Amino acid sequence: MAKLYFYYSAMNAGKTTHLLQSSHNYRERGMNTLILSPALDNRYGQGVVKSRIGISAESVIFLGNENLFDLVKKSHPIDCVLVDEAQFLSKAQVFQLGEIVDQLNTPVLAYGLRTDFQGELFEGSQYLLAWADELKELKTICHTGKKATMVVRVDDQGKAIKQGAQIQIGGNERYVSVSRAEYKRIFHDKGSIKPSQISLPLDEL
Repeated sequence: MAKLYFYYSAMNAGKTTHLLQSSHNYRERGMNTLILSPALDNRYGQGVVKSRIGISAESVIFLGNENLFDLVKKSHPIDCVLVDEAQFLSKAQVFQLGEIVDQLNTPVLAYGLRTDFQGELFEGSQYLLAWADELKELKTICHTGKKATMVVRVDDQGKAIKQGAQIQIGGNERYVSVSRAEYKRIFHDKGSIKPSQISLPLDEL
C-alpha cells in the first residue's frame, strides 16, 4: 500500500544522498521514478539534484504554485515520486502529495528540513509532519558531539543572523547544523561558529 513519507533532519544529514539512493534502488529493479525539486533551489543548475558527496540526478522542477498531482499524473506510469527540499512546498502542494498517494496509489518520499534559521517550521514541513503516513528522522551531529536538530544562519564572522527572509538558498558557507543547546547559545549572542565544515575526499566518506 502506497504511503507518504517525510524524511526530515537538520542540514548535512544526507537527505539528498538518501533520496538518490532510494531512486537508484527502484530503477535497479526496472521501476520508474520521478524526482521533483523546487525551481528556487538552483545551486547546481535547474533540474539537477546533487548531494554533498558528489552524486547527482536529473529532476523535474516545480514552481511554488504548481499542482504536483497534475504534474505527476501526466508522467505516469511512475512507481515512486521523490521530492527534494520539501520544506519549500506550500500547504496545497503537501495536500497534492497526499492525493498522489491516495488517488494514484504511488508512494511519495519527501525530504526536507524541519525548521528554519529562527527555529520556526517551514510551511511544507509543518504539513508534512501533520499529514505524512510515516515520519523518519535522518540524524547528523553538532560540532559538540550532540545530535544536531537545529540550523543556524551565520555571517562571515560566524555570528548568528537573526532577521531576514525565511528562504535564502545556501550551503556550508551560510548554514550550520547544531544541537538545540548550541543553537540557543549562538543565537543569543554568546558565541560564534565557523560558517563552513571540512570537506572530505570521497575515499574518506
